[in-house]
Amino acid sequence: MNSRERVLARVRRALADVPREERPRDFPVPRDYLRRHGDGERSAARTAALLAGNLADYRAVVHRTSTAGLPGLLARLLAEHGSRSVVLPPGLPPEWLAAADVTVVRDRETVTPAELDAVDTVVTGCAVAIAETGTLVLDGGPDQGRRRITLVPDHHLCVVRVPGQVVDSVPQALERLDPARPLTWISGPSATSDIELDRVEGVHGPRTLEVILVED
Repeated sequence: MNSRERVLARVRRALADVPREERPRDFPVPRDYLRRHGDGERSAARTAALLAGNLADYRAVVHRTSTAGLPGLLARLLAEHGSRSVVLPPGLPPEWLAAADVTVVRDRETVTPAELDAVDTVVTGCAVAIAETGTLVLDGGPDQGRRRITLVPDHHLCVVRVPGQVVDSVPQALERLDPARPLTWISGPSATSDIELDRVEGVHGPRTLEVILVED
């Protein structure tokens, strides 16, 4: 018997002498959260600008391009970073790295943490990006892969499609996400100030986060 089963068994025993009509029932929970802050509807362009600004506030580096320009931009960013190897999710479009001169490592069960640590960069897509918080959410989709590939390499390049993957607020993002999937919420590079309030980056994730907004 696991922990969940033990807890439920205790609840059943505690309710054994309570008439069925008096037992707690499931009631619908109102989800009338505020969907958007500010005044009126925000245009797609303003939402993208807000996302870019908040990402930059979190010390992420933001780039903008088109679908046609994405392979060239990725190749340039990898070269500028000095990346010689890149780990990719299994479903990442192959044309994204068509112009890059790098060794590609496909994530698979046999890849060890040490092998991931030796990789220079990880390139992924995302499930949704939240403009008001500057947050990227990955859900383990085909172009995002398993969580570990975005936690071990020191450099993360994340591609976001605008406006299709961008929402204004957290409640709007939750409406798009499946809570049963492995969700990773990213707000800037990995950082902590736990020790004497000194900011240290790259402690439990990438030291450098670059976000590419693809606008067509």
